[in-house]
Amino acid sequence: MSGKTCEFVESGLAEIRWHARGGQGAVTAAKTLAEMSLTKNMFFQAFPEYGPERMGAPIQCFNRLSTNKISTYCGITNPRMVVVVDPTLLDVVDVTAGLAMDGILIVNTAEKPEEIRKKFDIKGRNIYTIDATHISIDELGRFMPNIPMLGALLKVTKLLSEEEAVSFLKESFGKKFSAKVVDSNIRALQRAFKEVGEE
Repeated sequence: MSGKTCEFVESGLAEIRWHARGGQGAVTAAKTLAEMSLTKNMFFQAFPEYGPERMGAPIQCFNRLSTNKISTYCGITNPRMVVVVDPTLLDVVDVTAGLAMDGILIVNTAEKPEEIRKKFDIKGRNIYTIDATHISIDELGRFMPNIPMLGALLKVTKLLSEEEAVSFLKESFGKKFSAKVVDSNIRALQRAFKEVGEE
């Protein structure tokens, strides 16, 4: 894979905050993103911040990506991107807290970005939506939207191309899962690249 970094990271330290519920795979997605960044010769962090440790409880996890060594180890309060894996959290958590007006917001929803903006009165920000729930049920046979959300993130940031991401999943997931599971995750990722919507 190419060692060239993308514009999302080249302009400085890129911080990402994920909002999800326990059991939806957000921590795995954040770790996978960190591992993917290695293919671009980047430094990275991936870490969770749990609330009540139970299935379905709201959680946050974080990524830091940089072309330089990272010396910050605290939680992320001013992310460049926010990824909302569970859309029900939009009603209970201020997911845009600390997100710059020119930051990126990716939401798992069947609604269009402009509908999310109006519904939650979101000012500024660049909003993207992807129906990761539908994709995961279609391709994985269950509600596990983490890989489609990761695919949407990669498409928006251009951190990895679709081909690079597929190659990574084949190699990485192939060591842990059956060919059927790997193939279904690859299909979910590929659909996310094609179906993510923007304003």
